[in-house]
Amino acid sequence: MQLPNEFVTKYKKLMGAEADEFLSALAQSSYSGFRENPLKNGQPVATIEKATGKVPYVPTGYYGQVNGKSLDHVTGWVYSQEPSAMFVGEVVNPQAGERVLDLCAAPGGKTTHLIAKMNNQGLLVANEIFPKRAKILAENLERWGAKNAVVTSESPADLEKQFPQYFDRILVDAPCSGEGMFRKEPAGIEYWSPEYPAECANRQQKILASAMKMLKPGGTLVYSTCTFAPEEDEQNISWLLNNYPDLKLIPIKKASGMDDGRPEWADGNEELKKTVRLFPHHLKGEGHFIAKLVNGEPESTDKKRKKKNKRKKESIVKPDKEQVKLFNQFITSVFPDYQPHQLILFGDQLYDLPLEEDKIKGLNVLRPGLHLGTFKKNRFEPALAWALASLPQEANQVIELSQEQWHQYVHGDVINIDADLPNGWYLLVCEEHTAGFGKLVGKTIKNFYPKGLRF
Repeated sequence: MQLPNEFVTKYKKLMGAEADEFLSALAQSSYSGFRENPLKNGQPVATIEKATGKVPYVPTGYYGQVNGKSLDHVTGWVYSQEPSAMFVGEVVNPQAGERVLDLCAAPGGKTTHLIAKMNNQGLLVANEIFPKRAKILAENLERWGAKNAVVTSESPADLEKQFPQYFDRILVDAPCSGEGMFRKEPAGIEYWSPEYPAECANRQQKILASAMKMLKPGGTLVYSTCTFAPEEDEQNISWLLNNYPDLKLIPIKKASGMDDGRPEWADGNEELKKTVRLFPHHLKGEGHFIAKLVNGEPESTDKKRKKKNKRKKESIVKPDKEQVKLFNQFITSVFPDYQPHQLILFGDQLYDLPLEEDKIKGLNVLRPGLHLGTFKKNRFEPALAWALASLPQEANQVIELSQEQWHQYVHGDVINIDADLPNGWYLLVCEEHTAGFGKLVGKTIKNFYPKGLRF
């Protein structure tokens, strides 16, 4: 890897005595890692057995590679994520029942971490401005088993109009110059120039300004980047503190190998030591910067009432009586204890919406909650996302698949069984991993695994 001369000169000056060690680390191999999914039914033993160690600052984190066609990965029991990036979710630390916004969320590594920490309770809005990346984000959340997540594809400036002072916690994992990803993705070097970090910082400040309009008084803002550039890191936090007097930095508890933020790289404010830097010559990872801030004191109940959003409520499409009847027939036989928040339709697709109806009206929404299924002529077909968000013990009708049968399933084949079972829909489970739905007719399971996912 050939680093730009200007980059080397810049960091020799900034890093001083550490420069040679820092630059040498960028020439070494990158680290891979993965997190296990606490929303699932157990540990992904097959993947963990191949791990090279635990990530010490993330309870669910491991060093090692993930097989993208393994049972663990396909059913969302693991998520491949660079080790230092895992620390961001730990710093955000959302709680069950909170309203959380991941403003720049694709591809979904940090988003899946957040919904797991929330235990699928509350609301997570995951936004990605670029539609193609938003689609990948939605797919990753579905595989992870996210229930209370809404995926949007909007600019922060448009999103702020819909959610004034709405969120308890906001993560801005800002698009950046990507210096911390150079050794993992060397192609990023081609986009770097001495001016590029300042250009990114300007864009990041606009995103942060929108985030501040959506953050509740007393709410928590976490800002992170995968760059080393002071312009995008300490200097942006200094900009925040100077422009939003109610914001206060919260000290981040640092694990071994993590560094304080560097006040000397900004305006000298010693408060910046409360931020954290993850350098590749001190920690097994690619590099990250994280800051955690709280937005003053929570408002009183009276003030909250006065500032209540007065947007005109517009109705959204809901299933008709016949569709509700078909849906109820399905849950009676398969998921008798399932209690949806509210059922809405996007075309012929049924979703369980976990927030107020008027909040999604007018937004470009890719996933308005949990995808439950599709209405076709006189029938309801359940969605893979619902299966992946369910546990085997939640279903009345379950068929256990062998590994060989699971391979047939993801290949799109019909599966034959020996057991005498009533016809109907079944949750398919392989080694405690919920894999999808199948419809039993006689002794044949009709395969409903999505064609675009088959392999």
